[in-house]
Amino acid sequence: MRAIFEFGKRGRLSYISHLDLQRFMMRAIRRTDLPVSYSQGFNPHPHIAFASALAMGWQSDVELMDIRMTRDIDAAHALDQMRRALPDEMPVHRVRLVDDKFPALMAMLVMADYRVTFLQEPGERISQAVGDFMSRDEVMAMRKTKSGEREINIRPLAISLSVSDQGELLARLMLTPEDTLKPDLLTDTLIRMAGCEGIEYRIRRESLLGRDPNGTITPLMEIQAP
Repeated sequence: MRAIFEFGKRGRLSYISHLDLQRFMMRAIRRTDLPVSYSQGFNPHPHIAFASALAMGWQSDVELMDIRMTRDIDAAHALDQMRRALPDEMPVHRVRLVDDKFPALMAMLVMADYRVTFLQEPGERISQAVGDFMSRDEVMAMRKTKSGEREINIRPLAISLSVSDQGELLARLMLTPEDTLKPDLLTDTLIRMAGCEGIEYRIRRESLLGRDPNGTITPLMEIQAP
């Protein structure tokens, strides 16, 4: 059995790296009585996996952690244990129990929704840049890779863009091993197109999405096994 926990990453804890988050969760798991499965060998560690790494400084409401168990557990008890083990800035929203054969979260992930809040008022310029961006077939930008920087067309990787009544950027972006558009690269591109360089912003991830067996885009936490 596996337990998939949906949790948030807020406040000061948004500034810990993904590697530190893994260590943080390992310590939290040890404070529970859950029958967590551990690896074999000289330095055993719990079998945990995350749907997607979150960049340091970004906040989130929908991070997903997959923990393998050695036996069946009760969902309510598992949720209570993790809530007790984690601080308020990392709230645990819900848990889902799945079979060991359930696909890995990372393999199902295809898109994510983000909310970008600007710390200085950009006025109508960002809305105009969003309209310009979406009307094009090609928007080139430099993306950092493990082998260096590479110019790519980021337009097809932005599934939808809009600006809320509060002036926040709402973006649904591709998030797969082959095709990923990070919200900071998108936002920097829009800021440059809008001619308002220097504006600071904050990023929050609001959903992680996959395709259900019918091909419909669905929150990852709710996808049923094929």
